[in-house]
Amino acid sequence: MIVTRREQLTPHMVRVYLGGPGFAQFDATEDTDAYVKLLFAPEGVDYGEPFDLDRIRAEFPPEAQPVLRTYTVRRVDHENSELAIDFVVHGTTGIAGPWAASVTPGTVVRFMGPGSGYRPDADAPWHLLASDEAGLPALAAALEAMPEDAVVKAFIEVAGPEDEIELTAPQGAEITWVHRGGSSDEVGDDRAGDNAPLIEAVRSAEWLEGEPQVFIHGEAQVVMHNLRRYVRRERGVSAARANSISGYWRRGRTEEGFRQWKADLRAAETSPAAS
Repeated sequence: MIVTRREQLTPHMVRVYLGGPGFAQFDATEDTDAYVKLLFAPEGVDYGEPFDLDRIRAEFPPEAQPVLRTYTVRRVDHENSELAIDFVVHGTTGIAGPWAASVTPGTVVRFMGPGSGYRPDADAPWHLLASDEAGLPALAAALEAMPEDAVVKAFIEVAGPEDEIELTAPQGAEITWVHRGGSSDEVGDDRAGDNAPLIEAVRSAEWLEGEPQVFIHGEAQVVMHNLRRYVRRERGVSAARANSISGYWRRGRTEEGFRQWKADLRAAETSPAAS
């Protein structure tokens, strides 16, 4: 696909629209957490045409291989043949964020996917959703897909009021914006990780009757070591209702480092010593 336009949503979030001839081949899903893996060529590397990932992997050295970054598809607009992807941007830090902040219409975008696995269950007694900026696109898409009478408690951690966005949600949804006081790369450990304000916001909220369907995504320490334990162990939510809880990123790590961390964590959890 190609970039068709770009929109600055908040000081730390940019929406990039993709379309063009490649849109017709995009296999859209009804799940609200659909994601794609964007491929970025290292500076100065030209793979030539036609683009063939198998050929690239076989012929190019490791340092010239495409860099993958995973992003949620915020919305698919079939009428206008566009899809939208939201990027969290922290200045010149990272690869995808700076790219999104400066990309121009006509730029070719390569990606793999989409993958997915979650959609709101209309039969759930209520819904518990929580995220930081990284999980916000999927959380917002989930709210839009819920029936008007859905019972929802949603908690969203962002830097401050200027990073709140307009959301479409069921009429009775309770949406709580949580302000950490700075972007995720600026705040200290007293406002991140085990001390992230999102944790206390979720833990201190009223727990409703019935077993909720849970969607929690964001920084891994917050999600995996705190909120998942709270939901699964302390509140006893079943795996079937809490099957969409995972970290989207980890503080202080690149996506490659985060993937390795997750692999190590899975290995530790499934080893005989962990039983």
